[in-house]
Amino acid sequence: MTVMDDELLAAGFETIAIHAGLEPDPLTGAVVPPLYLSSTFVQDGVGNLRAGDFEYGRSGNPTRAALETNLAALEGGRAGLAFSAGMAATDTLLRAVCRPGDHVVIPADAYGGTYRLIARVLGDWGVEHTSVDLTDPEATRAAIRPGVTRLVWCETPTNPMLTIADITMLAGLAHDAGALLAVDNTFASPYLQQPLSLGADAVVHSTTKYLGGHSDVVGGAVVVNDATLAEKLRFLQNAAGAVPGPFDCWLVLRGIRTLAVRMDRHCANARHIATALATHPAVGSVRYPGMPGHPGYGVAVKQMRDFGGMVSFTVRGGERAAIDLCGRTRLFTLAESLGGVESLIEHPASMTHASVADSPLAVPADLVRLSVGIESADDLAADLRAALDGVAAGGNG
Repeated sequence: MTVMDDELLAAGFETIAIHAGLEPDPLTGAVVPPLYLSSTFVQDGVGNLRAGDFEYGRSGNPTRAALETNLAALEGGRAGLAFSAGMAATDTLLRAVCRPGDHVVIPADAYGGTYRLIARVLGDWGVEHTSVDLTDPEATRAAIRPGVTRLVWCETPTNPMLTIADITMLAGLAHDAGALLAVDNTFASPYLQQPLSLGADAVVHSTTKYLGGHSDVVGGAVVVNDATLAEKLRFLQNAAGAVPGPFDCWLVLRGIRTLAVRMDRHCANARHIATALATHPAVGSVRYPGMPGHPGYGVAVKQMRDFGGMVSFTVRGGERAAIDLCGRTRLFTLAESLGGVESLIEHPASMTHASVADSPLAVPADLVRLSVGIESADDLAADLRAALDGVAAGGNG
């Protein structure tokens, strides 16, 4: 495990992102730490491991250790663990905390993959769940079963409805009932929001998204403060083996170095796009936490640095019009995922959230989700206007 000094931990976010866990190579002086591709490591006698205590690539790797140190620093946590995908990180955390007969509370608009894992995989393992509007304290309190609920699972902003939950409030409700609070911080990134400082017990990321930032790597992460929970997670990480390869870790580290400047542009562009959409006659409603009319605006102001690069909106004309729109944009690429430098557009009901169709978590059929990239904001707005004008002219408006 790479070690950080107290001076670096007290530095600004941008400095931590660029330097935590990323000391120059002591052998060659390389400014960018090397990529260690070895699957095994020599021992100087049985059990006598060299610096870093590396023995086998599944158990640990210097490149992965650098990423895990960096992730922990970004979230203000004591331990970071990297995984092969965001869902692998989610699965490991759930299995570290829950046992058959336990109960989990999830958002009423959780990510489809999270719902699928909890309802269809852990459900067969005997773990029950309740979906609830986490913005409603009384409804959330009623959903929690003291002594049975082990975990309250929160996304904020949620995917794709961009609902904002009060992390401090949820931490209080969970802890009062003897449960833990986990926050999926993928949409915000640690640059915009640090849930551990607000009372959460665990933070989860799909590092595929804003942390990687270039749509060229798949990965996940969990960051925690509690040493006992960290040890459980590390045991499962090694035992189950859903670990990222060294090159994947190197790519995420590369992306993290520009996270702050990218997020500033993502946020600025998203504000511009949300404002432009709100005035177009083919748009029904716009969901963006940075708009004062958003129901979670006040909470977002309290717990976020800025409001993120994701925008969702409904299209007048229903599902047919929404799908038509997704095929008309030119700069916004029709594709799943998010958080890359390029702008993406998708129809959640038939793409990322098809797994929640016909469930209480089903998303509106007329909803479109945008991952706003870092291109020219004016060009992006013009692309959407042209596509919306085409939908209206085609008779779906």
